[in-house]
Amino acid sequence: MKVKGLRWVVLGMIMLVSIINYLDRGTLSYMWVANIKVNYSANDVLRDSLTKTFIITDKDGSKITAPYDRVKQLEDGNYQYTKVGGLAVELGIVDSNLPEAEFKVKTKQILANITIFFMIAYGLSQIFSGKLYDKIGTRKGFALSAIIWGAADALTFFASGIKSLTGFRFMLGLGEAGPWPGVTKSNAEWFPTKERAFGQGLFNASTSVGAILAPIVIGFLFLSFGWKFTFVIVGSLAVIWVIPWLIINKKGPKDHPWITDKEKEYILSGQPEALTTAPIVGKSWGELLKKKKNYALIVGRFFLDPIWWMFVTFIPIYLIEQFNLDIKQVAFSAWVPYVGAAIGAFAGGWFSGYLQKRGKSLNFSRKTAMVVGACLAMPGIIGATMATTATSAVLMMAIILFGYQFFCVNVQTLAADFHYGKTVGSLAGLGGAAAVLGTITAMLLVPFITKVSWVPFFILGGMLFPLSLFFIFVLGGKIQNIDLDKKA
Repeated sequence: MKVKGLRWVVLGMIMLVSIINYLDRGTLSYMWVANIKVNYSANDVLRDSLTKTFIITDKDGSKITAPYDRVKQLEDGNYQYTKVGGLAVELGIVDSNLPEAEFKVKTKQILANITIFFMIAYGLSQIFSGKLYDKIGTRKGFALSAIIWGAADALTFFASGIKSLTGFRFMLGLGEAGPWPGVTKSNAEWFPTKERAFGQGLFNASTSVGAILAPIVIGFLFLSFGWKFTFVIVGSLAVIWVIPWLIINKKGPKDHPWITDKEKEYILSGQPEALTTAPIVGKSWGELLKKKKNYALIVGRFFLDPIWWMFVTFIPIYLIEQFNLDIKQVAFSAWVPYVGAAIGAFAGGWFSGYLQKRGKSLNFSRKTAMVVGACLAMPGIIGATMATTATSAVLMMAIILFGYQFFCVNVQTLAADFHYGKTVGSLAGLGGAAAVLGTITAMLLVPFITKVSWVPFFILGGMLFPLSLFFIFVLGGKIQNIDLDKKA
């Protein structure tokens, strides 16, 4: 059996698991604080001025004691009670009866701390996953990663407090990092150089599709089945995916029994590494760290990647705190920024490839795309600091993430631009680890800089774009294979 366009089928399977990946990592963010707004007749609500609370008679006759800041009187004279829920409350990690200001600070701080543990595992996994994928190949590497993170998410069913929850998120991080150095390596194997940024762009767009679906899918599952079974359902998807992946991705393009001769020739003739007669030997971490050019990717991602993680982690909390949205309203709003991200990833990869097809050099094409992406994000940064409605806020964030992904896909391909074969995953892993260090730094800052206002959150994101660009240009020199650049 021969399959036309087999390289796109393989990439399509990776895109599918990346969507699942983002559903799994979104489970905590979207169920951490999951408020529900309930309307009550004025006859069912009694104000107690002494205790500064409302006594609400529920439909079943039970009494609810709610603080002033959780109840809002509507224009028709009735009342709306914002019932605080989610993992933070249900696991007893945060007391829902705390004053609202204290509740907001505590939920952000603890979420940031749990995310830091996730990121530590994610960073360690980035380093070793890159080496592992170089050693055992992308077929086994992706399967192993998916089984680990899928099991971790499903097992969160058994979480009973902050320690066990953090432990399961740590395990999730160990598995979830693999696809990032993995896809860079897979694209280096399955695509000619001129299509790699586009392939990376499609992959990044799929992660954005996962982020688009996360609030909708997780919100629906949470309201229908509760948080425990939401973890089980979403986690099982990654494990199920492994079966068709192992069937389809039998071997690389040189030896795959399903690939056509025409596609094999097209792929291999467009890969500089396929044209060299010298044996391709994987470089050690020490060898990689001795070369200045490699730091363009490592330092560039240290500053760039925290932008994405800041939004992925805190968009739900931002919408809840800033605009008093409940879980249903978050589900209908939080996906909008990732539409911008998906389009940006696709456009950034296409744009770089388009410039190369028009005769521009790899160096010119990559750098131009990065600059364009950074510039496109700036209007969104400015607009977000002045947003007065949830609608305007998510639209501005869509512009920010459009520019981010336009920029990012061209940074992530640098590992394949600088190296061949068994070194690509290793350098991509080092870049991913640096990205994690930058993200942990941002996670430590966010709860403190957002105590009074969310404006510093967006200013911090805006500063990271030019910082990343500066170090990529200064350290990277001419973007080409590192062995051809004697000054690297």
